[in-house]
Amino acid sequence: MDSPGYIVLSRLVAQARANAVTANNIANADTPAFRGSRPLFSTVLERQRGTDLPPGAREVSFTQDRATWRDDRAGPLATTGNPLDVAISAPEGYFVVDTARGERFTRAGRFVLDGQGQVVDQDGNAVQGANGRPLRIGPGESRIDVLSDGTLRTENGDAGQFRIVRFDDTQRLTAEGDRLLSAPETMQPRRVDAPGLVQGAVEGSNVRPITELTRMTEELREFQFVTQMAEKEGERLGTAVERILKRR
Repeated sequence: MDSPGYIVLSRLVAQARANAVTANNIANADTPAFRGSRPLFSTVLERQRGTDLPPGAREVSFTQDRATWRDDRAGPLATTGNPLDVAISAPEGYFVVDTARGERFTRAGRFVLDGQGQVVDQDGNAVQGANGRPLRIGPGESRIDVLSDGTLRTENGDAGQFRIVRFDDTQRLTAEGDRLLSAPETMQPRRVDAPGLVQGAVEGSNVRPITELTRMTEELREFQFVTQMAEKEGERLGTAVERILKRR
């Protein structure tokens, strides 16, 4: 078995994904409520069975891609003045939107009204109210106020309340695109009683571009270093084969 080659290959695959994750973070540095991610790797040891390691030998270890960890720290709030831009100031909590695939969760509170008066996100997904139905503004209603507890109010009175939920283990949520998250069927969301909604503001991305660019530079250097190792290993194997054939 070509253990050095497989070890280098496992590192190359891991490093390529680390580069891709960092590049995605940089690309979404301006995406509302985007949460940066980090790949998680571990070491897999291969031990010989039925015998002890020879003197001076070491266990062979491979790189294993385990998961992607999402940084759930809130991003900074930016004031926009748009009455349908709503940010969640609480450290936990998500808006609920209805999509063709079912309920999805987001902290990107940049909303608009569609042709039927429904409050929708940037992709046209209806935003759920506390009663589980889409929020709607009546015809002719122009003054829109959002209270801290999520109540949506117009000049004609209360029009509903934003449904804000939280999860016990947010790392089990799966990202769908840049703004939406899906939850497994076994996870049940819980209501957030004090979401601290802020009208006329949007939560920004928690990605720090300078930090990500520095990390990208380091990862590219690591990738180049591992690539050089792979090339040297290929040259070593080629030289060994040539010598064996010459002796034969």
